[in-house]
Order: sequence, then structure tokens, then C-alpha cells
Amino acid sequence: MGYIEKLGKSAKEAEIQIAQLSTKVKNEVLLKSADALLRNCNTILEINKKDVENAINSGVKKAFIDRLTLTEKRIEDMADGLRQIASLNDPVGEFTYGKTLPNGLIIQQKRVPLGVVAIIFESRPNVTADAFGLCLKSGNAVILRGGKEAINTNIALVNVFKTVLKECNIDENTVQILEDTSHDTANKLMKAHQYIDVLIPRGSARLINTVIENSTIPCIQTGIGNCHIFVDESGNLTKAIDIIINAKTQRPGVCNAVETLLIHENCANSLLPNLGKELIAKNVEIRGDETVRKYIPTALVATEEDWATEYEDYIVAIKVVKDLDEVIKHIAQYGTKHSECIVTENYSNAQRFLNEVDAAAVYVNASTRFTDGGQFGFGAEIGISTQKLHARGPMGLKELTTTKYVIMGNGQVRE
Repeated sequence: MGYIEKLGKSAKEAEIQIAQLSTKVKNEVLLKSADALLRNCNTILEINKKDVENAINSGVKKAFIDRLTLTEKRIEDMADGLRQIASLNDPVGEFTYGKTLPNGLIIQQKRVPLGVVAIIFESRPNVTADAFGLCLKSGNAVILRGGKEAINTNIALVNVFKTVLKECNIDENTVQILEDTSHDTANKLMKAHQYIDVLIPRGSARLINTVIENSTIPCIQTGIGNCHIFVDESGNLTKAIDIIINAKTQRPGVCNAVETLLIHENCANSLLPNLGKELIAKNVEIRGDETVRKYIPTALVATEEDWATEYEDYIVAIKVVKDLDEVIKHIAQYGTKHSECIVTENYSNAQRFLNEVDAAAVYVNASTRFTDGGQFGFGAEIGISTQKLHARGPMGLKELTTTKYVIMGNGQVRE
């Protein structure tokens, strides 16, 4: 039996037990796992430090290093995320529909786990903890395939969770990780449809497109975030600068960071010089059109490619636009249906933006950085879906379930 087949078979066996666990037991495992993360904090940080050093030596960009790096605070946040998941309502077993037919049949619909979830992701070790917690609470087994840069950190985290599972007499294969990070093994995982019910790619556009093109398992697309902020002519400029700086620089390497700014021509003169100074002070490289470069002389010339690029770095593209019509058209052409924002004091423009912009999350006067399971009150997220089938936006517990019909009869037959 091959490596992937062995993992898949183990996950299917674990799925049977995990799907039947009570909410109480699942919550106990989550709370113990949170405590175990804190107990093992120093060990995890030492292992992560080696992964970070290896990544730096290989020449990866600064934003990538930020995503890879764990700190004591980030491990505390991971533990808090598990505790939050434990505090949430369990969707498994919830009845969402009920009806009694004229013939006496009682038809009900209830939530059940998806089964075995596989997640292919890149450099962020917190995905390992989020995936474990959400899949456990929603009754799913999970197979993780992280990037090679974080492999030692991810293995250490999974071993912490496996130890807790064993202590609680639960199949430790409820969570598994591919220790072989080769492309060949990843390709085999993508085709293991006899074992895996759903595959979730989480990372760059390149990763997601590779999975979509090669997988024989149903996929949920997540993460590609070419996000925009439009500053309307009625927008509060102080508010606009605060929102933009937060959305671009708080964590530029994540999918909900802003990548393109659209500035109404009537406020370009009053906004762009000050905005340029603030961005440059934060070491952000600016790429702009001809009008932008008139107000920000150090800006590089923006190309067609810039409007379609998710930088995941300290880079932003800026374009001056005539009106909301142009904004909606631009976002429709270049956006990735992730998170979009308008800064405006005009109610009609705000409503039109909310109604006509096609994205998983649309904002009025708030940073795109809020598109996050933890921020939305989900405890954590398995990813941010940018597609329209099954789930859209931050995916929490409910999005990791499906439904089935339960029909109760008393001898009825169809005529």
C-alpha cells in the first residue's frame, strides 16, 4: 500500500469515530490541545526558528518569512482560537428543515460532517492548528499538506495534537500530515478521491490553480486576494488613509491585504500627496498611473499586469478613476472576488457598491483585513472561499458540514 493510500485509509477509519463524538468530548479535546500548545511553546518555537532560518537562507521574500514565523504571541493566539472553537455551537446533528407529508412521512434535514478533508497550504503554521480545531469540532478527519519551508513546525504541531487525541482515547489519525512535501506526493493526494471527500487549497494563485487543474477531488477555492479599496469623492480622507495603511501594512503577506487603490479624481489632489508620504514611511513601493505619479513623483509606472497582481508584499498599485461606474468595471475585470471596500460618506454610493460588486466580502469604511474567521466570530477559519458553491467567505464550522435527509415512516409505500 502506497504512502497516500495508507494515510487515506487511516483517515477513513478515524472518520467513523470522530463523526460520532459528542460535543462535550470534542470540546474537551480542543481545550486540552490549547493547553498542550502552551506547554510545548518553547519546543515549537525552537523548531520554527530552524524553519525560518532555512527559509531566509533560501532567499524567500520578507512577507513570506512573516507568514512562516511563530512567536509566543502567535502560539497563544492559536491556543485561544482552539478555545474559541470549543465555545461555539456544534453544527453537527442540527436539524435545518422538517415537514410532515400528507401521507404521514416525516422528512427532516440535518447537518453531518463532510467526512475526510484534505488541505494543501503553504507557509502559515497557524493553518495547522485552525484546521485541526475546526475539523475536529465539525466531526471531520483531516489530512494536511503544508509547504516544505514549514514542514518541521507543522509536524511538531500535529504531534502535539496526536498526543492529546491518544490521551483522550480518540484515533490519532483524526489529524495527519504529509511528511513528504514533494510535488509527486501532492499530486497523488489530489487524486485520492476514494479516500478524501473535499480538498481545500489555501495559498497563492499558483497553488490554487494547480490544485483545481489536477485534482479529481471536489475542491473549494480559497485565498486568492487581489483586494481593492475605492476612495469616493465624498470619502473622509483621514479615515481613508487609516484604512488603507492598515489594509496594506498590518500584514501585507495575507490574502485580505489590499493590493490596488482606486482614487476618485475629485479627491486625488487632496489625498494622494499625504497618502504617498504615509505609504513611503511604511516602506511600501507605489506603482501608479500618470495622474498618481504627478502627485507621488517616486511612484513607479503601473502596468496592466499590476492591476491583476496579488503582491502579498509591501507593494501597492494606485489608479485614479472618474466615477463609481469605472470602479465597478475595474473590480469586475481584475478582482478575485475576495474582499472589496469603498470609503464614502454617500449612502447611495455605498449601497450601490455593496449591491453591484461581486465578492465574498464587501465593506463600507472598514479595512479589508477583517475578512477572517476569527474576526467574524468563527474562532478560526479553514480558508476564505472565493467561489459560490457550498461556501463563500471565511469558512467556519458550518461550512465544514453538509446535510442529509432523515425520513421516518410507518409502512408507507409509493403508489
